[in-house]
Amino acid sequence: MPRYAVLATHSTSQPESEAGAASAVLQLFNDDEPAGPPLLVFEGQLPAVVADLEAHSPRWVMDSTAHWYPKLLAAGSVIERVWDLSLCRMILRNSASALATPYVNALRSTPPEPAGAPAHALPPPRVSEHQGQLFAEPKDAAGSLESVLAEFADQRAAVPDTLPGRRLRLLLAAESAGALIAAEMGANGVPWDADVHHAQLESELGPRTPEGTRPPKMEELAAELRTLLNSPALNPDSQQELLRALHRAGIEATSTRQWELEELKHPVITPLLRYKKLSRLASTNGYAWVDAWITGGRFRPEYVVGGVVTGRWASRGGGALQIPHTIRDAARAEDGHVLVVADAAQLEPRILAVLARDAKLADAARGRDLYQGIADLGFGGDRAHAKIAMLGAMYGATTGESGRLLPQLARTFPDAVALVEAAARTGEAGGSVSSFLGRGSPEPSADWKRSQRADSAEAQRAADAAARSRGRFTRNFVVQSTAAEWALCWLGELRRALNAAKAEGTDLGQMVMFLHDEVMLHVPEQHAQRAAELIEASARAAAELLFGSVPVDFPVGIAIVKSYADAK
Repeated sequence: MPRYAVLATHSTSQPESEAGAASAVLQLFNDDEPAGPPLLVFEGQLPAVVADLEAHSPRWVMDSTAHWYPKLLAAGSVIERVWDLSLCRMILRNSASALATPYVNALRSTPPEPAGAPAHALPPPRVSEHQGQLFAEPKDAAGSLESVLAEFADQRAAVPDTLPGRRLRLLLAAESAGALIAAEMGANGVPWDADVHHAQLESELGPRTPEGTRPPKMEELAAELRTLLNSPALNPDSQQELLRALHRAGIEATSTRQWELEELKHPVITPLLRYKKLSRLASTNGYAWVDAWITGGRFRPEYVVGGVVTGRWASRGGGALQIPHTIRDAARAEDGHVLVVADAAQLEPRILAVLARDAKLADAARGRDLYQGIADLGFGGDRAHAKIAMLGAMYGATTGESGRLLPQLARTFPDAVALVEAAARTGEAGGSVSSFLGRGSPEPSADWKRSQRADSAEAQRAADAAARSRGRFTRNFVVQSTAAEWALCWLGELRRALNAAKAEGTDLGQMVMFLHDEVMLHVPEQHAQRAAELIEASARAAAELLFGSVPVDFPVGIAIVKSYADAK
């Protein structure tokens, strides 16, 4: 039985006349030995070939799951396991657990990617109009079978057979599995009632207007702003004009950010905040959004696995990770189904308890609200103070109320606070930190390094500020990146359990949305309770897979609802 199935666009060893006509090339391996010569796959054959091979459960190896898998899903083929070269490449580049092989050194010597989407998340090259077949690919050297095989061997060789190496191997597997889950959720889509969405928009904004014109209720507010600010020609969408009008009215605003406006006292503030809220709704999830993103009664975003440097997911278009409460009622289960929405309660502080091996913090989390547990142990039962202190410790908010409360947190939970403080000091000094499984934070930029060579008092102040900023990043990186690993394991365990139930004849529904520590399933109504039990069991299994046996609970809150608006 093949252990690996390596998929590529073409093979450089094939005659050009043969390779040019093929849609893909496939090489099977029994361990490290080829199970035969490369197989050319022609137009329309790949989904059937994949389905036949899946009976033997190989691990597929491909340059980009996000590129290959959506087309296979559309044709009805599902993959169980994969090794995604592009995702693994991103991890190995920064991981301190990877061996310093020539391959890894070459990755680290290349300039870091510019801000924006990582390379693996960028759209694939445009297929020529003469390559119109479903699975035809541009034939470039990087996508050849020989290149894929060489990089796969290099990546495996970079993972040592040590405890850190075994953890790193789990991370590579989980990240690759995440790519399968992301593609499947994108194909499934969130059930979405466009009529409900339109009704919500009409209630908030008024009837639809031609493109380029303000919705009626926004125009009413704009007129009110002009009157209150005595500025008849004001365009409230122009920050520069708005600030000038505020200043003329004697309002000392330095920006139009919500938090700053809320601190000001003037009759214009309430309608201005309302205008800004409606403007965000109209531009982000308005009528045009429904036209662009809702097809066949589903919202199908494109998730970007590892799109955030900590390993959290991002999304490309559609705002899948920022669905506002205003429109959540449009996410509705179809007839005979319900939405099962689960979120991991207070995930990051629980992760911190494990990383720091802080027995008192673990005890605070056991079987109860973690923040209340912290409050009972160190803050006289004041939950609000306990939450402010813990979030301040993890995110570096060490001034103001957080700064005042942090010493008490450190006295009560010294190991937990010591861990994040050490991570902050490492970052401030220009060092890198790692997650539990070995995802590394990137090195500071060349500009940051230059900023630390101060030659004046003013430059030194700027250098210190830059160092503190990096310290806040590394302080949170160790916790947030490990939380992302737990979430990947949770999704992977849940996917495995759902697939196992389906193989036994019970369809427990589909995963349709994921948001950092929250997952949504669309489930036949009669199986809702069983799906909820699988979600809870998968959370426990994820903790066991990641950490082994630890005295920290990872509870999940579950809501079984018809509308997403009722989940929280």
